[in-house]
Amino acid sequence: VHGGTGTPARFPLHQMHRFALRALRSPFSSLQRTFSSTTFSYHDPHGVAIPFAGTLDMITPAQQRIPCYRVLDNEGNIAEGAKVPQIPDDTLVDLYQKMLLLRQLDNVLYESQRQGRISFYMTSSGEEGATVASAMALHAKDPVFLQYREQGVLLHRGFTLDQFTDQCFSNCRDIGKGRQMPVHYGSKELDVHFVSSPLTTQLPHAVGAAYAIKRENSQSGLAPKRCVATYFGEGAASEGDFHAAMNFAQTLQVPCIFICRNNGYAISTPVHDQYSGDGIASRAIGYGMNAIRADGNDALAVFHAVKEARKFAVNNCKPVLVELMTYRVGHHSTSDDSTRYRPLEEIQSFQKKNCPIHRLGSFLASQQLWDPLTEEKLIETYRAEVMAAMKRADVEAKTPLRELFGDVYDVEPPHIQKQRKVLAEHMAKYKEQYEMVLRSKKISMDIDL
Repeated sequence: VHGGTGTPARFPLHQMHRFALRALRSPFSSLQRTFSSTTFSYHDPHGVAIPFAGTLDMITPAQQRIPCYRVLDNEGNIAEGAKVPQIPDDTLVDLYQKMLLLRQLDNVLYESQRQGRISFYMTSSGEEGATVASAMALHAKDPVFLQYREQGVLLHRGFTLDQFTDQCFSNCRDIGKGRQMPVHYGSKELDVHFVSSPLTTQLPHAVGAAYAIKRENSQSGLAPKRCVATYFGEGAASEGDFHAAMNFAQTLQVPCIFICRNNGYAISTPVHDQYSGDGIASRAIGYGMNAIRADGNDALAVFHAVKEARKFAVNNCKPVLVELMTYRVGHHSTSDDSTRYRPLEEIQSFQKKNCPIHRLGSFLASQQLWDPLTEEKLIETYRAEVMAAMKRADVEAKTPLRELFGDVYDVEPPHIQKQRKVLAEHMAKYKEQYEMVLRSKKISMDIDL
């Protein structure tokens, strides 16, 4: 935007945003009041007249709950009234094998933290169906924004066992150069944005990415061929960023899928202390957004729900909220002991009655697509592969200290140069003490002044 003198005019950010919204809205969607010689009426953002009423009525929450879509029952049989979605047999087998591998990946890395090999870990136990099946329903080039319990998404997209273990061990092969704590994965090659510790920050970022995709396709006159998917838990839906992201996504009409893993607990906070409404899916209605609720422990239902959500988002250039009802079997993290706020019997009951791996495996066996007798051997093979990757990561050298200062500025500014110099001088002063510690951890002292 330029002023009359030809120099760039400076507008406050909130004013620029207001101009952008005006340009995006249609003439009708901006009308909230209609005037004529005889009538006056209010309208919603879509131009639909809001009816008047002569009686005062207080709106109460809907008594009928949003149903939870499922294909398989808890034993892996086809649920009453359900139809099995069309999924190729080899895709179903691949889905099941990745769920088995994910469970072993979690088991080994969890154990490695307990042994003191890594500092931290978070498992996705009990949620394998929600993460792997949803990832398979997306397209490989759909940008994805994760929370921190979606290892299955990366596993499906081709993130290798070595890449998982290198990141958790913060060694020199780690894509993130050892700067992040474990389970903060990401891959530019796989279109998976890096995990960020602060809760819910990925949702507004995802909407921005979806807006960029919308603009790219609108400029070429084509419907968007990609959409964005972002994952979060029901606890994250209590953050302000959730509501900001939902509102932006719907008002800007962007192809974004919000995938909520409602696993029953936000760390130690159960859902009855987290919200009192009809879960997370009901919130979409207030924003004028379409929503789906599905059984997150039924991999077939998850695949079908996310596939349909993606089709809607891409074809209509609109967001969708998908709530996956699941259960967190493991502790919140290795820093947590969940038996202090939930009974062990509750966890055992889920594992016995509603395990996503058991449900899909039973279904595949009934369809003659899987031989349960081979499963134990396959699990042993997967565990051995993860163990081998873990051992390779453990002996690899750590990321050199000089990497502390890179990848932020194209040309390193003076204050970063000063920080590098101060660290080098400090370590030189206490060289003997640092050498003893850093060499034991295989960390290079080279600061590259």
